[in-house]
Amino acid sequence: MRQTIKCFLTALAAVLLGVTSFAQVTTSSLNGRVADENGNAVIGAVVIATHTESGTQYNAVTNNQGRYVINGMRAGGPYSVEASCLGYQTLTYTDITLQLAEAFSLNIDLKEDKLQLGEAIVIAAPSSKFSAEKNGAATNISGKQIESLPTISRSISDVTRLSPYGGNGMSFAGTDGRTANFTVDGANFNNNFGLSDKLPGGGSPISIDAIEELQVVISPYDVRQTNFIGGGVNAITKSGTNTFKGSAYVYHRNENMRGNTVSGVEIAGARERDRSTTYGMTLGGPIIKNKLFFFVNAEYTKTPTVAVRWRASEDGVGNSDKYLSYAKADDMKRLSEFVKDKYGYDTGSYTDFPADESNLKILARLDWNINDKNRLAVRYNYTNNTSWSGPNASSMDGGTRSAFARTSLYGMSYANSMYSQNNLVHSVSLDLNSKITDNLSNQFLATFSKLDDVRGTNSDEFPFIDIMDGTGTNTPYISLGYELFTWNNAVHNTIANIKDDLVYYVGNHKITGGLNYEYQMADNAYMRNGTGYYRYRSLNDFMTGAAPEVVCLTYGYDGEKNPAARVQFHKVGLYAQDEWSALDNFKLTYGLRLDGLFFDNGDLKTNNKIKALSYYPKSYGYTEQHIDTGKWPSASVTVSPRVGFNWDILRDKSLTLRGGTGLFSGRLPLVFFTNMPTNSGMVQYAAQINGSTKTSKINGYTGLATEKGYIDMNQFAGGLKTKDGKATTEALYDALVAMGYPTTAGDGTIPSSISAVDPKFKMPQVWKTSLALDYNFPTSFPFSISAEGIFNKTINGVTISDWSMRQVDGFARWHGADNRPIYPSDFRTTTKAFVLENTNKGYGYSANVTLNIRPIEELSFMAAYTHTASKELTGLPGSNAESAFTYVPTVEGPNNIKLHNSQYVTPDRVVASGTYHDKCGNHFSLIYEAFRGGYNYSYMLSNDMNGDGYKYDALYIPTDEQVANNEFRFVSESDRDRFMDYVHNNKYLKKHQGEYAEAYSLYSPWVHRFDFSYKHDFKVKVGKSMNTLQLSFDIKNLANIFSSRFGVIKQLNPDLNDGRILKYDSTDADGYPVFSTPKKVNGSVQTFTPYTSIGQCWYASVGIKYMFN
Repeated sequence: MRQTIKCFLTALAAVLLGVTSFAQVTTSSLNGRVADENGNAVIGAVVIATHTESGTQYNAVTNNQGRYVINGMRAGGPYSVEASCLGYQTLTYTDITLQLAEAFSLNIDLKEDKLQLGEAIVIAAPSSKFSAEKNGAATNISGKQIESLPTISRSISDVTRLSPYGGNGMSFAGTDGRTANFTVDGANFNNNFGLSDKLPGGGSPISIDAIEELQVVISPYDVRQTNFIGGGVNAITKSGTNTFKGSAYVYHRNENMRGNTVSGVEIAGARERDRSTTYGMTLGGPIIKNKLFFFVNAEYTKTPTVAVRWRASEDGVGNSDKYLSYAKADDMKRLSEFVKDKYGYDTGSYTDFPADESNLKILARLDWNINDKNRLAVRYNYTNNTSWSGPNASSMDGGTRSAFARTSLYGMSYANSMYSQNNLVHSVSLDLNSKITDNLSNQFLATFSKLDDVRGTNSDEFPFIDIMDGTGTNTPYISLGYELFTWNNAVHNTIANIKDDLVYYVGNHKITGGLNYEYQMADNAYMRNGTGYYRYRSLNDFMTGAAPEVVCLTYGYDGEKNPAARVQFHKVGLYAQDEWSALDNFKLTYGLRLDGLFFDNGDLKTNNKIKALSYYPKSYGYTEQHIDTGKWPSASVTVSPRVGFNWDILRDKSLTLRGGTGLFSGRLPLVFFTNMPTNSGMVQYAAQINGSTKTSKINGYTGLATEKGYIDMNQFAGGLKTKDGKATTEALYDALVAMGYPTTAGDGTIPSSISAVDPKFKMPQVWKTSLALDYNFPTSFPFSISAEGIFNKTINGVTISDWSMRQVDGFARWHGADNRPIYPSDFRTTTKAFVLENTNKGYGYSANVTLNIRPIEELSFMAAYTHTASKELTGLPGSNAESAFTYVPTVEGPNNIKLHNSQYVTPDRVVASGTYHDKCGNHFSLIYEAFRGGYNYSYMLSNDMNGDGYKYDALYIPTDEQVANNEFRFVSESDRDRFMDYVHNNKYLKKHQGEYAEAYSLYSPWVHRFDFSYKHDFKVKVGKSMNTLQLSFDIKNLANIFSSRFGVIKQLNPDLNDGRILKYDSTDADGYPVFSTPKKVNGSVQTFTPYTSIGQCWYASVGIKYMFN
């Protein structure tokens, strides 16, 4: 034990010798013990591992315990391993494959060379899947597996679904996909800003043809792995070898290679032009044999498609199955002609929404065996992606957001209200692995990534206009103009990482010490309503010049046309770890990681007017606090101890018990930080005006006002604000300035809402504990089963609070079964302030069983079932601070959220895959996926019952007795009977009568899907070389070909109004709330109906690939 402690302290000191970074593991290692026939250690034996295809050699000498270790090895293989020692017969193992970030354990027994013949013995490597000494949950996917997979999109998520904990994009184990960590050769490839969970480069930053191996990690107890809460994905790219190898390929799919019906309903526009063609190539080989190698990949995809499938109806009768909106084609035409004649603005088509998308990827890599002790790998990656989308679904400012999308069953828009997204990725990595002595090695890794996302549009400068349906129910009808979140909308993200790991091998200890440094900067130019925003009650109101309901404009101070907010931080990590082979069959890994986070305040300005405001938040015990928008959170250090173990119970790798426990720190989308300077009142001003806006909120207001001191919206009557006949940003800006709105920040202005970060805020951290049992059946072929359980406890979760809201404890409450609090009109003490805070509430667990079998060399099979549960306060839905604060259904308001099921969790998932290769050049691959949930809904009221300003009030589910005793009241018997009939026929509601409906607890039903791939190889002889021409056919959702009901996700029935199945109508004389039931809610209505979407139909892709050598 004394030696163990000494070794650990030695490693901690050793890390101070290097400078390092936050990247993930990019190499593999080999270790074991060399013994004689009696089990005694063979000291001084030479172990040489040779990467067969490149000739790269690695070597080690056994120590006084007969142990050896080789670090910094290329993942993959095949390798041959030779062990030799004077007086013993040389032994060589062949066909060894190393897994990324895992240590391959190879114990070697040498026989005495009694006759001194010097003959070498060659044997096949052990085939047990458990030769890799992992302790936590991880899935390694090799390049060969990736090549075999059925895939239409050719995306990373098609590969990661092989992880039992995956299957939903970058979301793992029930967590937000935006917090996952994706690295390529150690370089950050995350969507760091976090406007969506798509990866950079439009979701496809690197070609799968360039990937050598990919690893999905959930609970790795290696302290080198960090920066995620749910899961991390580490990928390494291919390298050149001593043989020139290359490929050229084309993959194609189009609108005729997919289904066009869902559950017997034909989808309108399914046969419209929608095709994608991918062209690509790879080439690798030696520049200097055994010394210097290159690999390049280029891929280009062109996708003419359609961004919006909804169309206006001729008669005003909507049909969601046929993508027909309630919006009338005649009204769309009339409105388009009206704005063209009056304002000179072209709305674009309302019948055609073309969207030509493209994606270009280029990768180049060099591998240099400098000498026997030093190896260098350098990689550059470039991605350029352009995609198109319809206008934002429903987000807006200055009023209550609609529950329905702008392009949907309820509303329509025009082609010039679409927006484009251009995504650029530049990434470089440099990886130097060095062997300093026989027992000391080093890895230096430096990476740089630049990620740029810029929005564009075909629209001329014009306000965005929402026209509602005139019913007063906040339902959209027609929208037009320059998309409201696109003007000056760009994100520029720069990430630099350096890391250095020093590994020292002594006795039965492998000690790792390291330092890492990460710099990250994000510039966010984001002007909501940057060209102006108007909302009108009806089409008639707009065309007759009636006053709008809402007017908004965001503009830069002092004439700045392109204001931007910036966040910069530095992250320094220090870590040390000991892998102690305490016994020949038991390895204990324990380590400590320290991560310091330091924000740069240089880009911030203090708004003194905001700072002067007084708040009394619950998190500070209701004591007076002030918000300083000129400071980021104080520097903090996160401590992450970890311990893991691997126990080969029977000493033959047939039965292994593994597990561990430890703390993991993760990421948070940077958008939640840049919200603070963006809304600080120092960069830009966001005017949000409606009939409830008090003139006192605008210092120096000179416009029209009502008798009660509110802004008079009639001053916006008469049509859009114009200049020289054009409805420009400048025209609206001039009108607001004339009303007294500020033009310069000065000491600051008080915006309509404030976004801030708690000074004590820390990055997310979770405590993970896992235990697994692996069993390798005593068969002549690989056959194994694993059972694993993981428990997570939130240490530092993330939530948002509005510091301006009063506590509900003293609010009046309704009488009866539903006695939620009633918010008074003055429930806010001052300006809204959405503050990012920490919470320790939350937990989750996963249970998994995985089966692997390979009965013959050509056939392999895997199957896994995973059950996941996750409880949280909020998943921070959206990216705007108020949106993320709002979109969680609550009883007592969004400042009082209770633990609920995560919106990201897929509670039950099955994945199975099978591959078969015959000697005739046929390759078959089948993937089966089944899942319940993943699309999680909430039961709510259709209006804002508690008066907190948000229409996300959780539903109370009364018992039959409460209804019978008049403790829960309806406006009529019909409303009562229809609602209770629906409750009785709904499993969730019936089970939870007498409770408030838990957020995101209504799971979509089971879905079963099969994806299939067939490839055939034709041998082509060119000179002395035998090349391969491969034809491929991939199909997604195979069973859907035979029945349009198979493989279709079921969504919440649109008749149920997104789960808003009850409406608060009034309060009676007894102080009881009285409810009404929407007409379509009754005992016979189905909760779930098939999701009628093109994406639910079968898809097929064909390909041609030519491969040489």
